[in-house]
Amino acid sequence: MINFDIAGSTTSKTLLAPAARTTTATGTGVNVSTYEGLAMVNLANGITSGTTPTLDVKIQDSADDSSYADVSGYTFTQVTAALTDPATLKIDLRNVRKFIRAIGTIAGTTPSFACSVTLIASKKTT
Repeated sequence: MINFDIAGSTTSKTLLAPAARTTTATGTGVNVSTYEGLAMVNLANGITSGTTPTLDVKIQDSADDSSYADVSGYTFTQVTAALTDPATLKIDLRNVRKFIRAIGTIAGTTPSFACSVTLIASKKTT
């Protein structure tokens, strides 16, 4: 279980803005150096269409917000239909570099996913 200080220091940041997507999307890097502990990354997906559509979302990190690499173990289960509830990854911020982003790879015949990815993390207290 992850505990957050909801009253004071927890915030959310968009890793992949909400949109209907038909091609692979790369999110904007978010500086996580001001956050600590465990964070949650939520993948929401609504309307899905196409023939055998697939969405593969992973988290990448970077020291300089320029050169990114996949973070082992921080990949969502493949999405093929609308999600009733957001899918969630727990991320230990000590195990990533200064910046993270989400990549959503879309495949299938005329695929479309209405999706977003959000980081929820606690600000450092000191």
